[in-house]
Amino acid sequence: MRRAPFVMGATALGLVAVLSFHSKSPTTSLVLPAARAPGANARAGASQGSSGGHPPPSGGAGPVPGTTTTPSTTPVSQVRTATGRSEQYGYGVLAVKVTVTGTRITSVALSELQTADQYSQQLAVQVIPMLRSQVLAAQTARINGVSGATYTSEAYATSLQSALDKLHVA
Repeated sequence: MRRAPFVMGATALGLVAVLSFHSKSPTTSLVLPAARAPGANARAGASQGSSGGHPPPSGGAGPVPGTTTTPSTTPVSQVRTATGRSEQYGYGVLAVKVTVTGTRITSVALSELQTADQYSQQLAVQVIPMLRSQVLAAQTARINGVSGATYTSEAYATSLQSALDKLHVA
């Protein structure tokens, strides 16, 4: 009987902690990333080279002895961008913008995101980067999605596929 007040107090304290965990209002709304210039990722990777992330030294020292260079005869791939259909799903509306170089998906971003409530927005903020990395790794709209965000994942994949269809990319 002596433990009853302690157990009741701990239970009440735990309940208050759980209920207040997500009660804060967001201070900012979801900010979509700004569109980058075409080929920005390629330029960033090219400047780092294989020297561990350091830019090549300047000074015009010329080619490294013992190496040969051959001029590139492959044509520069065309960079194209398209925005997919706005997809209505259970918790809002979203549309995906995709950038393709040749047939390779180089960038995926949201062009539209409207959520019904705060929870949906928080979920989207967590899920969208995961979906983006799945697309860039798979190079297709046929992705696994994210467990617990099935409607968001399906809307993302459907909008992405419509953008890829506009670009005639499989």
